[in-house]
Amino acid sequence: NAVWDILVFLKFGTFALRSCWGAVEQVRSYYVDWRMLRDVKRRQMAFDYADERLRINALRKNTILPKELQELADKEIAALPRDSCPVRIRNRCVLTSRPRGVKRRWRLSRIVFRHLADHNQMSGVLRARW
Repeated sequence: NAVWDILVFLKFGTFALRSCWGAVEQVRSYYVDWRMLRDVKRRQMAFDYADERLRINALRKNTILPKELQELADKEIAALPRDSCPVRIRNRCVLTSRPRGVKRRWRLSRIVFRHLADHNQMSGVLRARW
């Protein structure tokens, strides 16, 4: 596969990607669509602000502290970017960007997961046998 990718790169000047159904597609960007790119940006921003958000929320929810300090923490958390909130992250398939029916452990949609498992392209995954 790696040799084939290098040959395609040398011939056409761009990398090609074999989709899970065997067809060859040209890779124009790293992400499947704009929804996936938006989700990746949200994941990165949530990661960047996670420590700060955790500390501010600890101040907000601490009932021992005075109300003025809790209200100040409320204003600080409201001033953070919206996409820094982990609630806005959506689990998507990394191959198709499908938002529903995603197997969390593999980050693949149920359709792609079944296809790859049926064709022995997933290590350690077998169809049920009894």
